[in-house]
Amino acid sequence: MATIQGFELYKTDIPFKNAFKHAAASRKTSSSIMLKCITDANTTGYGECLPRDYVTGEKRDETFRQLKEIILPKLIGMKFSSMDEVVAFLSRCNGKAPKEWLSPDIPQTAAWAAVDLALLDAFGQEFDEPVSLSNNQFPAGLRYSAVFSADKGFKAFKSLLKFRMYGFKQVKLKVEKETAEETARFCRFVLGKKFDIRVDANMAWNVDEAQRNMKLLAGSGIRSFEQPLKADDIHGLSQLVSETGLEVMADESLHDTESLELLINKRACTSVNVRISKCGGLIAAYNRCLRALEAGMIIQIGCQVGETSLLSAAQLILISAVEKVTYAEGCFGLHLLSEDPVSPLKQFGYGGSPPAMPEGPGLGISVNEEIINRYSEGKAVISNK
Repeated sequence: MATIQGFELYKTDIPFKNAFKHAAASRKTSSSIMLKCITDANTTGYGECLPRDYVTGEKRDETFRQLKEIILPKLIGMKFSSMDEVVAFLSRCNGKAPKEWLSPDIPQTAAWAAVDLALLDAFGQEFDEPVSLSNNQFPAGLRYSAVFSADKGFKAFKSLLKFRMYGFKQVKLKVEKETAEETARFCRFVLGKKFDIRVDANMAWNVDEAQRNMKLLAGSGIRSFEQPLKADDIHGLSQLVSETGLEVMADESLHDTESLELLINKRACTSVNVRISKCGGLIAAYNRCLRALEAGMIIQIGCQVGETSLLSAAQLILISAVEKVTYAEGCFGLHLLSEDPVSPLKQFGYGGSPPAMPEGPGLGISVNEEIINRYSEGKAVISNK
């Protein structure tokens, strides 16, 4: 039997090598939260989340406070005798804190993602077991997509040329409200006819704009359109699915069980972007994938911009457990971050080839706390002492 002794909570801002921007935001640092869980045997495990107001309605400072004052104190003293018990507890929570602790109506899936990962890692270490959801076999032939930020001019040309030279076959374009067609045509010209291009509008359009742009971009061979409308415009998304005949992918519209069921019931998308940090952790993200596949949807397993190799390791475990993944985004590592505090580095290789699967107990990673402290913008210690 192992007991949760305490936590250390960090607000971290790891700098990017280059700014990343799209229609909903522009950022130069990770703007994330790191969580360390400590057991009574002094075993430690780590979690991570990246709260985004425009994704789940969570702001980092509020998430930090929510974890510090409400969620983490409730976890201290909890006992588990096996990894099966840990997974069962997280499965019951399903991406949110128990409702007796925090109303399920309060945005919290990013906060709970940090808890989910920290518990899985800590007790995996404690019981000397790797985190495993299924067969842990990475799908044959799956490659990570390149992601093209909303750049222009020579910088854009250089980025796209690098994608070609680095052997990528898929790219997701982050388009802006007024320049989507221009950007798509330019990308098709540079990348060539065989490149699989899809578009992420990040909620930039209304229904009329989406219908017009989707039709125009389909002329450039683009069939997949991620979050073309505002997250809560479910009726509009349903209209696009029924009237365009193109792939409509839900991203910001999906974060918990209720939001996924609404999308399914209203036929408001044909595919979903499942991200561990926005969906309430590894266990909940796995549940979202299984339900979406059951509903006949295409699965993209994505990431929040700025994830370290901690979340990338968890993502690899998720991808290996899901029956069919069509698109994968993430494992950026030092392609994006100036430093990655997690080892081994989980970073895609040539052509988007995936890194090695995690090995060892827990998430199969170790964390350099010196780097975490170097980029910390705030720290809290929560314990029963």
